[in-house]
Amino acid sequence: MRIAIASGKGGTGKTTVAVNLALALGSAQLLDCDVEEPNCNLFLGFGLEKQEDVLISFPEIDKDKCTLCGRCADICQFNAIAALPKSVMVFPKLCHGCGGCSLVCPDGAISEAARSIGMIERGIDESFNIELFQGTLDISEPMASPVIRQLQEHIDDSTVAIIDSPPGTACPVIASVAEMDYCVLVTEPTPFGLNDLVLAVAVVKQLGIPFGVVINRHGVGDDGVEQYCQNEAIPVLMKIPFDRDIAVLYSKGTPFVKQMPEWGSKFREMYRDICECVSSGVGV
Repeated sequence: MRIAIASGKGGTGKTTVAVNLALALGSAQLLDCDVEEPNCNLFLGFGLEKQEDVLISFPEIDKDKCTLCGRCADICQFNAIAALPKSVMVFPKLCHGCGGCSLVCPDGAISEAARSIGMIERGIDESFNIELFQGTLDISEPMASPVIRQLQEHIDDSTVAIIDSPPGTACPVIASVAEMDYCVLVTEPTPFGLNDLVLAVAVVKQLGIPFGVVINRHGVGDDGVEQYCQNEAIPVLMKIPFDRDIAVLYSKGTPFVKQMPEWGSKFREMYRDICECVSSGVGV
């Protein structure tokens, strides 16, 4: 079972839900796909070990063979190559590694080299039997999706894999949730929360992924989110209250299921509801 935890905006409690769900279930994988700022391990404190670098290819131009025909620049949709009157310039950080430029070069002047844009780390907690994989995008690198895709190669489909997705609705989110069995959208009961929830719902509907909503900090704001879910027949899987005890634990970096065992039962019940939804095909 692959479950993505996503949100239309940052700060809704997406990581809180992902970490607490993993701990409540045990015997699970947790993949932190928020690779620009991974923070699951702030709440877990695992000793992480580097597994591999994330490499992406980019073109190298052999100036002795290049005839400055400009075909490489013409085919590049990302402006990673500029054909000038006397030279060809390559901008590696704009390159998506498609290899199209080398295919169209009539002179065989383009070869592909590799560079690292990030890394994958792994940690294990034997008491909860949780395996954490964390992707980290290098500072100044613009493309998170290659790191996310390589991170997801570590998913073990014999167990439960919980994906902590990046916030928003852009390419990194789609890369995180596209191959999932179910998506949990975490929101907050505010006008901003509702606005971004609507955007996130549109994305998962387009991808054809069954989904439900978790309302965090319930009791603050208004009932706009609940009314929207009711009108759209979207299941509200859980309501996490605006609670001082939960907030204090969060501020200390402590997942609240560790100190409030009744919430472990609630997260396990939510997981059972998700399994029932996936098996029945409801919500697709």
